Amino acid sequence: MVKFVKCNIPHIKQRFDWDCGIACVLMLLSEKQRNYFSKHFLEICQQEGFGTNTWTIDISYLLKRFEVNHRLYTTRRAPNCKAGSSGKKLTVNDADRIKNRFAKAVANNIIIIDGALSIKALIEHVATTGPALVLVDEALLSCDLCKHNKLSSEIRRVFGGRYRGHYVLVVEVVGFRRGDYKLLYRDPARSASVCATTPRRLNAARLVPYTDCDVILIDNKY
Repeated sequence: MVKFVKCNIPHIKQRFDWDCGIACVLMLLSEKQRNYFSKHFLEICQQEGFGTNTWTIDISYLLKRFEVNHRLYTTRRAPNCKAGSSGKKLTVNDADRIKNRFAKAVANNIIIIDGALSIKALIEHVATTGPALVLVDEALLSCDLCKHNKLSSEIRRVFGGRYRGHYVLVVEVVGFRRGDYKLLYRDPARSASVCATTPRRLNAARLVPYTDCDVILIDNKY
């Protein structure tokens, strides 16, 4: 039987409309690291080169900077014009940075695994090892607790709509004993400290075009 993971990761709200991934990183840091990052926020963003336009590979480098052990799963080791979380247009500088960071990942001891991680493997990791940072289409992910996006996500699933990239942090799996488990996650865009969804809904939100099926599995203990 898979053991449950104690949900002891703090909820951090994003400051702007583009820093959801960074807020997820802040949740994964120690209090000392978090205070340092918050104090030097804009400076670090500039040093990392992404400014106000983050992609998953940027998040991976940030985690490496703060010594958070992780693995990045993706179906695309190249710039994707809609795969960022800011909604901004991909610039030439963004494209060059992303290409360069993928090319230098091995030299920087960043583990990248090609392909889409299965929902079963994602659940197994969260239940036994640590959280998962997931890129989703925000409009397709709804919460069973705060009811955020419930109606709009159903409408979107039926009629389609514009992709809105967003990062969430899956922190716990509940209900393994009954088999009807839910995934608890931190959503940096919400005031609620914890949200819950089904594996099916998370899968629908993360496997759409433009996310590149990006998932970062965190191997640190919390």
